[in-house]
Amino acid sequence: MKKQIINFSINSPKTVIVLSILLFLAALAQFPKVKIDTNPEHMLSQNEEVILHHHELKEKFKLEDILVVGIHKESGVFNPKTLEAVALITEEALEMEGVIANDVVALTEVDDIVSDGGTIKVETLMEEIPETDEEGRQILERIKLNPLFNGKLASDDGTLVTIFVPIESKEISAELAEKLKVSSETHLKNGEDFLVAGLPVAESTFGAEMFKQMAVYAPLAGLVIFLLLLFFFRSAKVIAAPMIIAVMTVVYTMGALIGLGFTVHIMSSMIPIFLMPIAVLDSTHIVSEFYDTYQKTKDSKKTLREVLNTLFMPMLFTSLTTIVGFASLAFTPIPPVEVFGSFVALGVFLAWLLTMTFLPAFISLMPAKALENFGTAEEGKETLLDKFLAFTFRVSKTNGKLILAVVTILFVISGYGVTKIIVNDNPVNWFKPDHELRKADVLMNSKIGGTYMSHLVFTGEEDVMKSPEVVNYIRDLQDKMDADERVGATTSVIDILEKINLELLGKIDIPQTLEGIAQYLFLFEISGGDPEDLFKFVTPEYSDVHIWIQMPKGDNKIMHDFALEYENYLAENPPPENIQTYWAGLNYVNVVWQDKMVGGMGKSLIGSFVMVLVMMTLLFRSFKWGIISMVPLSVTIVGIYGLIGFSGKFYDMPIAVLSSLTLGLSIDFAIHFIKRARDIHAETNDFAKTIDLLFESTGRAISRNVMIIAIGFLPLFFATLVPYKTVGTFFFLIMMMSGFATLFILPSISNVFSKSLFKTQDKPQIKNLEHSLEVN
Repeated sequence: MKKQIINFSINSPKTVIVLSILLFLAALAQFPKVKIDTNPEHMLSQNEEVILHHHELKEKFKLEDILVVGIHKESGVFNPKTLEAVALITEEALEMEGVIANDVVALTEVDDIVSDGGTIKVETLMEEIPETDEEGRQILERIKLNPLFNGKLASDDGTLVTIFVPIESKEISAELAEKLKVSSETHLKNGEDFLVAGLPVAESTFGAEMFKQMAVYAPLAGLVIFLLLLFFFRSAKVIAAPMIIAVMTVVYTMGALIGLGFTVHIMSSMIPIFLMPIAVLDSTHIVSEFYDTYQKTKDSKKTLREVLNTLFMPMLFTSLTTIVGFASLAFTPIPPVEVFGSFVALGVFLAWLLTMTFLPAFISLMPAKALENFGTAEEGKETLLDKFLAFTFRVSKTNGKLILAVVTILFVISGYGVTKIIVNDNPVNWFKPDHELRKADVLMNSKIGGTYMSHLVFTGEEDVMKSPEVVNYIRDLQDKMDADERVGATTSVIDILEKINLELLGKIDIPQTLEGIAQYLFLFEISGGDPEDLFKFVTPEYSDVHIWIQMPKGDNKIMHDFALEYENYLAENPPPENIQTYWAGLNYVNVVWQDKMVGGMGKSLIGSFVMVLVMMTLLFRSFKWGIISMVPLSVTIVGIYGLIGFSGKFYDMPIAVLSSLTLGLSIDFAIHFIKRARDIHAETNDFAKTIDLLFESTGRAISRNVMIIAIGFLPLFFATLVPYKTVGTFFFLIMMMSGFATLFILPSISNVFSKSLFKTQDKPQIKNLEHSLEVN
């Protein structure tokens, strides 16, 4: 297969180029069919229990995703002018497409329960705009006294008022937030701040900004890589090939994904940023070898054959190991991650194929004049890179044992750091601290009960929720939650019963008979209360109720620990009447997909590690060399994750996904280093000469690749989305650590254990040392 591919690429370059362009155009033609989905709910299978429960909650209680709008002013918002502006913004929100007008919760839209001559009546909280500040303060006091409103509609200090805007689809959150902002700019004239928060708008905004960031920073990273390639190889014509291959790889892969009908989700949108370095890495190996050897032959086709013959197997195995790393993601229980892993694996294969076909074809077509000054023909001219390689050669030769001892100590320390990793995520934290969503999140959650919402649902037989025993159980549980510092506010049908009792009897309590509870609920309906408001908390059959839980912090770890604690409580103190419970709400959905992702990624990484070890053993036909080849990979993975543990950075979605990239990129250099070392030693039968030649050839190629990819993705550091900054940081750390491990640790191992690893033959088998020097 190797011979046929090499011959076809070099002997039929025009055919290769034409086929590549035709496939490129065919892939590009699929792009108009793209379907985009940025809804994190779809990170899980729609048959997943938590998703079914989430949909069941929405269906039973007619609940939808909510945008939480806030109007804030430090001197207070309960004055006539600001309240009038709030009313006008609310009025315009009711008319906006996608808003469920009947369910909007705002001062002018909610019903308050008040006493009326021995009975109760239900009336709009703010029927008319107050004419004085005193009237405004009275509205604030009514909010504080009503458990249905307290912690939701306004802050206790009167500096914030909210509008809860239910929406038909989470996907319109960002667009709707922008419309509401425009409305606020029209009506807020007294220095008030407009705020919007909540998971739906954070997730929708991230999805929208993600594509914009990709459109800016992927080309910028490509430009930096191009300039670095130009710096190293001094020929724009030659280095155009790696950049073309990177673009073709991305277009082929995304075209296949779109053409096969897959949706571009948050995960799959990151495929280009993953494939670009892999494609560049492959082709740079070829270009680097070609650069170092071309001037010795001045024959491009001859040089290409020698380079491809030398690098074909190492590059095949580096690609296969990367494919294994990403393909293993297909076994995670998260559909978008399965798609992501499968298509990145496809892209890695395509990058290898293009490197082995398009690159030699492209260079073969270049006239000799274009390559006249290409390559390192000057003797005695020592570059900075040469000085660095000489330093690594000298240090690993003279201090091999010390390097291995230090690395072992650091490895153990990093291993301890890994144990300190905290698994946690929060979509709002995907934005930088100075982003308006982050600032709104911090301010609003310091003022009201919370914008992070989850629900504990109780389900049983018809009318069971009128039972005093059941009602008391739910009240006690709700009181326990209210006392929990992680909870900002809770709401349930219990609050309606308590408010009615407060207005009728002057104290917060609930009836202790089934008839009394039923009478209160009936009284609410006949006193002007909208039954639909009641049925947001209890089903018409009184078989199901839920506690609406608001939290001021949206970290998945907080929700995870909270849910686990109360599941244990429910197990130890089961509800009466054989009532069953389940969790729902976006905050809880995020916890479940995080748990599944982390678990899936962990299994995937372990499985991939074992598979790569097997492949390395087969490649080198030695278990000993297979183990050694895994050293840079192990050092890189443990080093990076140890650093994460010590730094206190959470193990979140971007980091979980990047674990596969770590495996693929880290093994690359080790394969090239060991394969070339063994090949050179087989020809020279001299360990000292082997290491010397190795640093002159493979060491130089590895160093170039490290710098090109590490520096090339530094532009991502300046992205406004935190996951992209994480990707940039990871690329840098992966390349630096794996490069260090390969150039310092592997030579140290080779030097310390040279007698057992590089056995000298009684009869030297120097096949063609001159040829070896030319190729390497």
